[in-house]
Amino acid sequence: MHRAGTDRWTERDEVESDDLDRLFWRRLRGRGRTISTGRVTCEWVRHPGQRHRTLRETHDGGLNTFRRRYRIATPLRFESRDSWPIDEHGLYARFRGRRHHPDPDGLRIVLAGELAFNPERVLAFEERGHQLHGLWIEDPLADQTVGPLPFGHVRDLPDSGWREAIRDLRPDVIYGLLNWRAVPLVHAILDADLGVPLVWHFKEAPQRCLVRGTWPLLADLHRHADAVIYSTALERDWFEAALPGARDPTTTHVVDGDLPKCDWFDGAPRPRLSDVDGEIHTVALGRPVGLDAALVGQLAAHRIHMHLYGLVRGPGPKGAWATWIDDAVAAAPDHLHIHPHVDQRSWAAELAQYDAGWMHRVASSNRGDLTCATWNDLNAPARLSVLVAAGVPVLQQASPGSAVAVQDLVAERGIGILYDDVDDLAAKLHDTEQMSRCRGAVATQALDFTFEAHVDRLLRIFRSVIR
Repeated sequence: MHRAGTDRWTERDEVESDDLDRLFWRRLRGRGRTISTGRVTCEWVRHPGQRHRTLRETHDGGLNTFRRRYRIATPLRFESRDSWPIDEHGLYARFRGRRHHPDPDGLRIVLAGELAFNPERVLAFEERGHQLHGLWIEDPLADQTVGPLPFGHVRDLPDSGWREAIRDLRPDVIYGLLNWRAVPLVHAILDADLGVPLVWHFKEAPQRCLVRGTWPLLADLHRHADAVIYSTALERDWFEAALPGARDPTTTHVVDGDLPKCDWFDGAPRPRLSDVDGEIHTVALGRPVGLDAALVGQLAAHRIHMHLYGLVRGPGPKGAWATWIDDAVAAAPDHLHIHPHVDQRSWAAELAQYDAGWMHRVASSNRGDLTCATWNDLNAPARLSVLVAAGVPVLQQASPGSAVAVQDLVAERGIGILYDDVDDLAAKLHDTEQMSRCRGAVATQALDFTFEAHVDRLLRIFRSVIR
């Protein structure tokens, strides 16, 4: 209990947070002293429905989990103690005022599932005169975007009675996407036989579906969707090896399912840091997978800096790197630089400062046998498209003789460096002619790594299945 006064809880329009001190309690501390009654008057009970668990990625919560549970239809300012702050008001301001008139020949598209890291890409459909509707999974993780979307004009279908709603709407196509948690919902749509063509776009990951027991559903989607799209050619080949002859190859396509929207790359880039101090500056976005403290120290000996964006020291999965930070700083105090999370608005300017960007540093051991391929082999991480679209060559651990999607892409398109070990990498990064060729290849292909480069192809796929 506390004395009645004028203080009020911070409301959603200002910020949502799991920090109750920030939302209210700290305001009372200046009002007078607190005392203990010495008696237990209530108990804190732990259960899955708690608000703070919905907010924290530690407990499979986060921004999109919170949005979905409370059906929040407006942009959020969101701060959780195990993640970084997110301001959707500022982030999506450039899109919220735009109006797009439907094209008479436009499609009615139902987005079914979740939109992952770069959800605003679907606005490219609106910009071409198509109408969007949404049917979302109930249990998204923090990075699996669901509606109500904080931008655009996507009309959500009801969670209860969606079969009838789709029959009444009579859309031209259902676009199912994108990651493993969407598989049960999209399979339910397939099983409902609604008379609407279904295009299934899958990214991550068949191995995860095996672990969760949804592989039979995923195999059904591969066999029976009207068209299937995989995010890398190697992922497509993996499915063809796992389910040989299961579908017509002319209805199987390859488009990365989580590409960024091109609008984010229209800013003026900053000069490269290497032009100032003559040393090499590399960048890592998110988790520094495979980049251990010993590697950071070895890079420093070669005058190579590492700049890390988005690590969190607090509790939770993003804060699990606190010990790593301490060890890496000790190994290279002058060559490791920790930066706050950089969102889409700063990608073009911020990332252009760097000579190259890190992919996951994981060596493959599949030796060309797709039955031994892991998700690290099949995947094109989301950071790949962001770096290349921002003009930054990528660094990929070489695995000679193994099938690795990013390795193949770098080799074919010349958009980065394949390296064997630190000495090999250092020699290539200090080779000014080789790096100049890489930057040139990236510059000429940067737009290929944005959604707009592929949206018309997706629309052709949609139209090809409409009966």
